[in-house]
Formats: sequence, C-alpha cells, structure tokens
Amino acid sequence: MSDTSRILCPVLSQRIMSAEEAAELIPAGAKVGMSGFTGAGYPKAVPGALAERIRRLNAENSTPFRISVWTGASTAPELDGVLAEVDGIEMRLPFQSDPICRNRINNGTMDYVDYHLSEVSQYAWSGFLGKMDIALIEVAGIREDGSLIPSSSIGNNKTWIEQADKIILEVNSKQNAKLEGMHDVYYGTALPPNRKPIMLTDPADRIGEQYMVCPPEKVIAVVETAAPDRNSPFKPSDDTSKRIAGHILDFFNREIEMGRLPKELLPIQSGVGNIPNAVLEGLDAGPYKDLTAFTEVIQDGMLKMLKSGTLKVASATAFSLSPDGIKEFDDNIDFYRDKIILRQQDISNHPELARRLGVIAMNGLIECDLYGNVNSTHIMGTRMMNGIGGSGDFARNGYLSIFVSPSTAKDGAISAIVPMVSHVDHTEHDVKIIVTEQGLADLRGLSPRQRAHEIINNCAHPDFRPALIDYYERALHSGRGMHTPHLLEEALSWHRRYEETGHM
Repeated sequence: MSDTSRILCPVLSQRIMSAEEAAELIPAGAKVGMSGFTGAGYPKAVPGALAERIRRLNAENSTPFRISVWTGASTAPELDGVLAEVDGIEMRLPFQSDPICRNRINNGTMDYVDYHLSEVSQYAWSGFLGKMDIALIEVAGIREDGSLIPSSSIGNNKTWIEQADKIILEVNSKQNAKLEGMHDVYYGTALPPNRKPIMLTDPADRIGEQYMVCPPEKVIAVVETAAPDRNSPFKPSDDTSKRIAGHILDFFNREIEMGRLPKELLPIQSGVGNIPNAVLEGLDAGPYKDLTAFTEVIQDGMLKMLKSGTLKVASATAFSLSPDGIKEFDDNIDFYRDKIILRQQDISNHPELARRLGVIAMNGLIECDLYGNVNSTHIMGTRMMNGIGGSGDFARNGYLSIFVSPSTAKDGAISAIVPMVSHVDHTEHDVKIIVTEQGLADLRGLSPRQRAHEIINNCAHPDFRPALIDYYERALHSGRGMHTPHLLEEALSWHRRYEETGHM
C-alpha cells in the first residue's frame, strides 16, 4: 500500500492483492455482480485478469469456464469485451452495448436477459435471479470505517454488495477524489409488504447517505487501479439531429403557451446519444432557465447546461462523458459538486418518482408502427441491439414519453415507420410523442386510426409515405376490423423484403 493509497480501513488494507490473485478467487459458474453503468465506474483490472485465466483454463480443459455477469447497464471493452472474447460469459443482464457480446447473444452462444433497469434490484432482493456469489465493485476510495466512496456510477452497486456472499473491491485512484459527497445512497428500500414512500419530491432532494455500507468480513480482495473510464466522443450534431431537436423545442414552446408545461418545463430524462445531445444543445440555446434533470446519465450536454444556468440540478446514477466532457468535469468539479447528485439506479429510475416528479422522457427507437407501438431493442425482430435500458421505466410513468429517431436507416433502405413493429418494447399505451426529422406526431387522446394518420403524415419519410398510406387504406377496408386495421399477411412483409433484397 502506497502513502497515497485511498484504502484507509486497516482491516481492508490487509487484503490488497493483484488483479491476477483476485481473479483466482472467482470460481467457474459463479454469478458475479459487477459495477458499471454506461461505461462509467466499471472494474478495470480484474475482468481482464479473469479473461486471461479463462483463456488458459479453457485451452487445458474440455469443460468450459464461464460465469454469469450482472451489471447496472453497459460497461466497456475491458469488461464485457474481454470476457465475451474468450467465451467467458454464460448469462448477461440487464443491458449491454459491446459488439462482441452482441454477436454472441445473437448467435446463441451467450444467454441474455433484458430487464427494465429499475426492476433489477428488486428481482435480486426477491431471489428471482438466484444467489449472487461475488460482487466486483469499483470505488473511488475506502474510508477508515470500511464504508465505500462510490466512483463515477452507482448503478446496482448497493444491491450487489448486499446480496453477494463475497466482495472484491477495485479502488481506482484515477477517479476524481472530489467525487466524494456527490452521491446519495438510499437505504430505505424494502420488499412488499414493508415498503414505505420514498420521500423525494424534487430532483435536488437528498434522502440517503454519501457512502455505501460494506461489511469488511465479506471483502475477500482489494485491488488498486489507476485507469480512466471509457469515454467515447460524441459526433457533432448533424442536420437530422438538429431538425429533430427543433421539432421537440417547438413542441415544448406550444405546451408552455397552452399552459400544459411550466416555463421551467418539468424534470428531463434523456437517453444517451447524438440526438439527445442535440436536444440538450437546443434547450441550452433557448430561453429556458432553472431546468432540472431526473435521469440515468449525465452527458456532455447537461454539463454545458449546468455551466450556463439553463439547468440548475441534475440527478442521475452515472456519467457518460466524452474525453472533453471528462476534462471539463475534472477541471471544474468544485462548480459541479452541489449541482449533480448520483443515486443507485433503483432510485434514479424508480417508477413512483418518475410519476410524482412528472418526468419528460426522451428516448430513441429502432422502429415505430402506424399505431405508436415502439421497438427499441431488436433488429428485424430477432437480433438484439443493446436492450431496453431505462426507457420503459420513464416512458410508462413520465408526464410525457417522447421517442425519437431519424425516419430512415441504412442510407434510406429501412423506414423507421413500418406497418407493424417486428418486436414490441413500448406499447401504444405508453407512447405519447413520436419525432423524426420529418416532424412530430402528438398521439395524446387519439384513437388508433387517428394515430396512424398523425404518424404517417408527420413522421414517415416521403419515400415510404405512399406505401404506408396504401397499406393503411387497404387494411381499413379489408373487412377484418376497423379499430386497429392490419393486413396480417402483409404486416411484416417490409421486414421480410429487407432481409431478401436489402431494402424495405
């Protein structure tokens, strides 16, 4: 242990070892809960050492060495990628974005369970997922009493520490020491019938502790690291993203004029990506002040909004910053300290809180059908992209659920608006607004047939609009039923045609 070690607990300082030694403590078949959420706060050293151990053992033995990996959300190549590359993951949940993982999921060599992110802790507490053997958690430091300073994400870490039989800690000195105090870890959760109301009525409220409780007797290894989070740069906003953002901002302004939104809007939840960042840039350039965010991740756009005063507070469970965003945060962390709160994901994504606060949810889609059903996870109905993430937590329970996408993909070969989605993640009952660069469809208060007109006329690309109208009109007069008109023999023909010809 060095003089600058962040491991201040005398008991735990006696358990410092190398990543290779810690990896030896993880048995084949183990259910391992790992930290990490959107490439932030994941363990950096032990997964790689474990992958090398798995590679060596699988070369020597006929029985494969594999583990189950549970996280908060996506991690990074140093975790998902290295373990998937050596075929070391048997089961993965609840969200991933690694290309090697995705390939294994889609070729059937890795099982994957796609959950709403708010539900994972409850499933673990309830025993639905089986017993967790080991938790592997990155932290920014260990205090004298053994309590843990969370790093750049909390995710499911509190639950993993509570549920696991044994714990391995990675203490990452690359994480900014001034993260200490930005976290709010709530210890008031319980299973039915013992639940109590969560006393949070504003995104700025603090209801928990700054640190995570960790029984020292459960800790079997402590590994010191000094490695940065994955921080992928965002692409500059393109014309499509800016047009989508413009439609959303125009919609917000109309809602304010009609008295259906306050001038400070309502707490914003935003998915990760270029389009959400374009929306945040648009908000920052507009007349808005003193906005709030109650979301999953803090992106570059939210840092800019906090800096300008457009946003006064942001509540999340993790960061998802570009290299420039990381530098901005580290250079100005004293400014951001009292404006950002990181919570565990069963609080950041809690349905009750999203409903109470009136969250404006903005998330992406892969495809939407004529009636507002949304597919956000599967390509052509069978191939997993990333997972549902937290979009369902907010879409069903938010004040407004907005889904966004370019109207076409693959250089115009695929329409985002289709007769029937090939997989349903968000039913028409939960989807209020659809936006593409073509326009915005407000589906509130509309019947299925009215929604079809709104979506086709406002959101479909002109190249596909005539075919959608033709399908709808023929379905309407087919005699099969006029509430939600469909031609069952043609409903998925667009997807079949793409797989056969490469164009819808």
